[in-house]
Amino acid sequence: MEIKTKKVLIIDDDSRNIFALTAVLKAKKYNCLSANSAEKGFEILAKNNDIGVVLMDMMMPDMDGYQAIDNMKNHPEMQKIPVIAVTAQAMVGDRERCMNAGAVGYISKPVNVDELVQQLKTHI
Repeated sequence: MEIKTKKVLIIDDDSRNIFALTAVLKAKKYNCLSANSAEKGFEILAKNNDIGVVLMDMMMPDMDGYQAIDNMKNHPEMQKIPVIAVTAQAMVGDRERCMNAGAVGYISKPVNVDELVQQLKTHI
């Protein structure tokens, strides 16, 4: 069995989303960390050099996912960490907007677990 040493950081302002994603990913043998804001996510990224991918909620107060991805892309230690956008926005053009912002993947809520795991395997 493959051993996953890289961690998944979930950044979402809704604790219910963090709980659900963490439960699903732990069942799939992923190691998860979480933050309820982009700023707290940045603090976790600064302290952990083994984050393999960030699952970023795109609609958060204070700093949304688009701003957070932009900040990551402009930070030397964070710019190479892949970000998968996780959003309730599923309108035409939303996927492209997330990808143009710098996300490597896009998942709409409610999350399709198989699709999420496939994207994690691709980017970790």
